[in-house]
Amino acid sequence: MAEPLWLAMFKIEVGTRPMLSISDQGPRLCDGLSRRELLRAGSLATLAASCGLADPLSAAHVVSGHPARAKRCIVLFLLGGPPQHSTWDPKPLAPSEIRGELGPIPTVVPGMEICELLPETAQVANHLAILRAVASGDNAHSSSGYQMMTGVPHVPMQVENANPGAPNNWPTMGSVIQHLHSGPRLLPPAVRLPHHIFNTDQSVWPGQDSGFLGPSSDPWLFNCQPGSSNFEVPHFKLQADVPLGRLDNRRSLLTQLETQLRTIDRGPSFDTYGLQREQALTLLGTAQAREACDLNREEVRTRDRYGRNQFGQSVLLGRRLLEAGVSFVQVNWFRGADEPDDAPCWDSHARETQRLKTVLMPPLDLALSALIRDLEQRGLLEETLVAVLAEFGRTPRFNGRGGRDHWGQVFSVALAGGGIRGGMVYGSSDAQGAYPQEGRVQPCDITATIFDRLGYAPETEIQDPLGRPLPISRGTPIAAILA
Repeated sequence: MAEPLWLAMFKIEVGTRPMLSISDQGPRLCDGLSRRELLRAGSLATLAASCGLADPLSAAHVVSGHPARAKRCIVLFLLGGPPQHSTWDPKPLAPSEIRGELGPIPTVVPGMEICELLPETAQVANHLAILRAVASGDNAHSSSGYQMMTGVPHVPMQVENANPGAPNNWPTMGSVIQHLHSGPRLLPPAVRLPHHIFNTDQSVWPGQDSGFLGPSSDPWLFNCQPGSSNFEVPHFKLQADVPLGRLDNRRSLLTQLETQLRTIDRGPSFDTYGLQREQALTLLGTAQAREACDLNREEVRTRDRYGRNQFGQSVLLGRRLLEAGVSFVQVNWFRGADEPDDAPCWDSHARETQRLKTVLMPPLDLALSALIRDLEQRGLLEETLVAVLAEFGRTPRFNGRGGRDHWGQVFSVALAGGGIRGGMVYGSSDAQGAYPQEGRVQPCDITATIFDRLGYAPETEIQDPLGRPLPISRGTPIAAILA
């Protein structure tokens, strides 16, 4: 998915291109400026549309009297679909072709067991609520992923390589949070990193953007590799030939241009645009924004604890963004260029046990346990919701290649912090980990729970392009896991 329009425009305007082209020979207005120049300058006034500032014209009704238990949320999305049997829902009594080689280990919670490849996570299980009967009913990455990120089933279901667009244009969770956020913010309310989610054919999943809410509600997309030794986030860095003084000069020029534009069009929108433009320009010139993404400010042992890999450092970056004021961060499992086509990321169609032992479970175990411990030590866990999600699970039985295939009939997710009761398991699958046995949970119930903890009742309304009020979730918060 392309970066937000305002950001692409802004990177041009603060880069090596001149902001105004004095040599423009187009028709000129009475003040000597061409329409093209005014349009280019005016475009900067709109570039902050997705900076997180509330649009006074947007219609969003928040149900009053609904207290927030969490101030922020971080979603760890395990792209590809991890096997429930070898993560949160071991089946030690099942036949070998179902249980696999990996066994369970006890956690600090009596009676709660998880996979043996999660030893560090087992030590913080007192903070976890594990849901073992989640069901999307969809076995396709794209369409089931859409449902997990929006809470709305894809139309139709079971569609692989689906693309964004109507009728499947419900906004992602972060977009809803960004849309409902009120008041100015230095950093955007919602961020995605280190890249968007895409299939092997490079098709981008639906359900990752603002959908019908429009570009101003798009969560920021940080394309980055935080695990690299030379990591920098270019969105917060000026080009070498644009010192802060030059940026201030450009800000002054834009202010003068907008003053002239107001004499042409005296509509109230200019005041809004001016505020949004100033917010975006301030972003580049403010130390807080740059420092939020500077992982070198972390202690070496902290970075080591998260894992010196792309996923672990992405989770650490996510925590820093939350501390800096971002409300919703989605960290997608890193998909590098060297992923095998027959089993990329958690899509373990082949060699599942080997990949779990070597490239999948160790980074997850380190990053998740470090995040929970880090938030607890900083006094932030009670007000920070952590969600470990995926698009679906895996088939009960191994296939002929030593892997498991897509399975949306039952799978597991885990939640922690932010008003969630820790140290518990909710729901169960059958003896083979194939179907829900009790406590079935749908994706819409997960989105409803996340919104509820953040202070937005599921019946909170947003409007579609026709002005029709729609609830942000048609699910029900999972009462049994709410603190």
